[in-house]
Amino acid sequence: MGAGVQSSTLLALSAKGVLPAVDYAIFADTGWEPKAVYAHLDRLEREIAKPAGIPVLRVAAGNIRSDALNPDHRFASMPFHILNKDGRPGMTRRQCTGEYKVKPIKQKVRELLGYPHPSRVPKGVFVEQWVGISTDEFHRAKDADVKYMRNRHPLLDMGWSRSECLHYLTSLGLAETPKSSCLGCPFHGNAQWRHIRDTSPSEWADVIEFDATIRQGNARANASGNPLLGEAFLHRSRVPLSQAPIDHVTAAERAALRLGEDEAEADELENGVADGCSPWACRGDTDALAQDEFGLAT
Repeated sequence: MGAGVQSSTLLALSAKGVLPAVDYAIFADTGWEPKAVYAHLDRLEREIAKPAGIPVLRVAAGNIRSDALNPDHRFASMPFHILNKDGRPGMTRRQCTGEYKVKPIKQKVRELLGYPHPSRVPKGVFVEQWVGISTDEFHRAKDADVKYMRNRHPLLDMGWSRSECLHYLTSLGLAETPKSSCLGCPFHGNAQWRHIRDTSPSEWADVIEFDATIRQGNARANASGNPLLGEAFLHRSRVPLSQAPIDHVTAAERAALRLGEDEAEADELENGVADGCSPWACRGDTDALAQDEFGLAT
C-alpha cells in the first residue's frame, strides 16, 4: 500500500466488504514521504483498516534523503536529471524503488510466511498480493518476480479507472487522498512542485536544499572517487529547482482544466509521466527507459 488513490481504494473496498478481507496492508516508508501522505496513512489506519481488523504494517530500508547525502552509506540511486558536460541530457538509473519499497516489502512477506531471509521458501508456499493498478494504467500490471508472491489486480478485475477510485474515496470522505511519492521525486510534474511550494513552505525549503546538495551526484560516489561527470537536478528542465519553470502550464493541463479536472490530475499528462510511485509499478518507468540511452554520467 503506497497510500495513494488506487491502494487506498483497495484497502477501503476490502475493509467495507466489497472485496474479501485482506490479512495485512504493507506500507514501505522511504523516510521522505510528504507530510500529507503520512497524515493520510494515519487516517486510513485509524478510520478504515483498524475497524475492519486489518493490520497496517510499516516497513523501511532507511531514509532515502539522508542516505543520498551520507558519504558512508551505500546509496541506491534516485533517477536524477543529468546535464552532461557536452550539454546532452541524461538520467541516472532508478534503483530507489527496488531498494526502499520492493525490498522491505519482500522481507516482511517472507517473515509473515515464516521463512525470513536467508531461509528458502518451500515450493507452493506463497501470498496473494493485491496491487492497486486501475484500468487507465493497465499496462503497468506485472507478475511478481518471485514464486512466493502472486500478484492480483482487483481494480482491473472490477474495471475501475482512477476516476472511479476517486469517486469511491470521496463517498467515504477521503476526497483529499494525496499522490504517493517521495517528497523530492525527480518524476514530479510541475503541478506537484507547485503544490509543495504553495502549500508547505518547510517542505519546499527541504527539496530546494536537497536539489542544491546533489548537484555533483550522491555523496558516496564522490567520496569513493567516482564523481558525476556533469550536474544532477531534481527538475527535468535541468536548472536549480529554485529557478525551474514550474509555473508553466502545458496545453494538456489547460485542456484538462477546462474539462473540470483538478490541476494535479491534469499534470499526469505532462511529458507522458504521471506523478506517484507504486512499489510494483513506478510511474516513472517509461520516462526512465526512454532517457536511459544516455547512460550514466559517472
